[in-house]
This record gives sequence, C-alpha cells and structure tokens, in this order.
Amino acid sequence: MIESEYIAWNAPDGDNPARRASQRSYDAVVRKAKDEWLELFAPDAVLEDPVGPSLFDEAGKGHHGREGISAFWDLTIAPLVSFRATVHDSFANGPHCANIATFTTELADGSIADTELVAVYRLNEDGLIESMRAYWEMERTFATLRKP
Repeated sequence: MIESEYIAWNAPDGDNPARRASQRSYDAVVRKAKDEWLELFAPDAVLEDPVGPSLFDEAGKGHHGREGISAFWDLTIAPLVSFRATVHDSFANGPHCANIATFTTELADGSIADTELVAVYRLNEDGLIESMRAYWEMERTFATLRKP
C-alpha cells in the first residue's frame, strides 16, 4: 500500500493488482500527477465518475480513452486545492476491485465537500485500468459542502 497523509486505508489490503492500481490512482490524484495517473489507464479505457448523467458527463456515457479521461482530469481534479481519500472497505478478486470510500475535496474558495462512493476498477490483461466506475450521488455531496 502507498503511505500518505492524504490517503487513509482502513480496509483489507491483501495483495491484488486491481487494488494496487486503485491505490496508485488515489496517490497520483493526491500528488496532482496527471501524466502518471493517465498512464494507469488503458488507451481505450472508460471512466464513469459518477456513473450516469452528471454535471461532468451530461449524456452519462463516461469519458473514453486517455484523451477523454485527461479532459475529465482538467474539469474535475485540476481545480482542486486538495484531495483526501479514506477507504473504509475494499473487495478484490482477479482483475477487479471495489472500494468503499469517502473523498474529501477542497476547492479554491476554501469550500470542502465529502463524497461517499463505491469505486469499481477492472484491469485489462496488461494490468492497466480498462474501466473505473464511481457510484455516488451529487446531491449527497452538495449536502456536505462547508464554506470557510
């Protein structure tokens, strides 16, 4: 597991390639390492965060390929001042992993919000993320918004 003051792993941590990929993903986001994060994804990967229609994906069809995933980063991750992940539970088997987590984000105006979610990862035969689906509800996140 990756140690970080911004990642609290309070879940089972048995060695699994999909679990390790999820941990590397969180670590790259915390460090704002966009290129490193993108390299975790297969060239034809699909990222759905959240799954379904949202402010980030009006059609609800996900962000496709590294170009689409890069645009997702620019829209949602780049503007963050800080990102913290608290993983409460993790279920992994073969090339699959599902993490139950809370992501705490801080925006430029000092506002902080918590997103409760289930993040599901699937790796391809090369060990790259071919699918990442995050199940969460925007309204619940907005309800946690705290202004400075």
